[in-house]
Amino acid sequence: MTSTKASPKNPANDLSLAKKSERLNEILRGYGSLIVAYSGGVDSAFLVAASQRILGDRTIAITAHSPSLSEDELTDAVELASDNSWNHRVILTDEINDPRYAANDTKRCFFCKTELYTHLIEIARAEGWNEVANGTNSDDLGDFRPGLDAARDFTVRSPLVDAGLTKAEIRTLSQEMGLPTWDKPAQACLASRIPYGTTVTVEALTQIAKAERGLREAGFRQLRVRHHNDVARIEVPVEDLALMIDDQTRRTIVKKIREAGYLYVTLDLAGFRSGSLNEAIGKTTASMTFQRNGERS
Repeated sequence: MTSTKASPKNPANDLSLAKKSERLNEILRGYGSLIVAYSGGVDSAFLVAASQRILGDRTIAITAHSPSLSEDELTDAVELASDNSWNHRVILTDEINDPRYAANDTKRCFFCKTELYTHLIEIARAEGWNEVANGTNSDDLGDFRPGLDAARDFTVRSPLVDAGLTKAEIRTLSQEMGLPTWDKPAQACLASRIPYGTTVTVEALTQIAKAERGLREAGFRQLRVRHHNDVARIEVPVEDLALMIDDQTRRTIVKKIREAGYLYVTLDLAGFRSGSLNEAIGKTTASMTFQRNGERS
């Protein structure tokens, strides 16, 4: 099973936004009760809000707390759930101690989601929840996402995909619902900042989180700090590059990134792009194969 196969055309993609919203409501109603894997991002927050409207207390949002989720993101997720009186729970996951996850090959996300879904399925069975769902949207199907394989293995539902909803449409519906996440920058787990083949450690994840917090404190919203050992490679949208090299801003950023533990601070002139480390998948896979065969790479 791979994440790179072309997905079959989803007829729901051709529906109007109103029809897609109605379709989502029908899907959620059909579940009867639902656990939502909730990170506090745009998609999972919308799914929880939509499910709460349809199923009420027969929906529970569950957030996984681990080093791969920054404390800032966890705090935001908890506060959003509390502000909306959602049925919410935080659980601990331990993917960091799975050697397969820590090894950080191209299936890292698969092992992370396997850990998460194992917990959620156990809760569903013990407490009588009918289904478990994630916030995957239709746009996600075109990217390299091994975590989708784990979802299929555990029969985790993707109602936003089944309704044909894209990221932009979810943002529109979220704004209509009054969710503050409607314009929240896209996020991903902190481990996605570490190049494949570089071991994932608590120390590295903590360092990345601190560096990214520093950039947000400097006024940037959409960003990534890619972790290359002593080097922090900063990605921001191209339109923010000029601000990055403004002398006062540059000094502030260098100070904050070095305080996070990096020796060198670099700016990626290609700008922000989600999943940029996937650009090296072919080269990384070949390098790791050579190393296993005892050859130098």
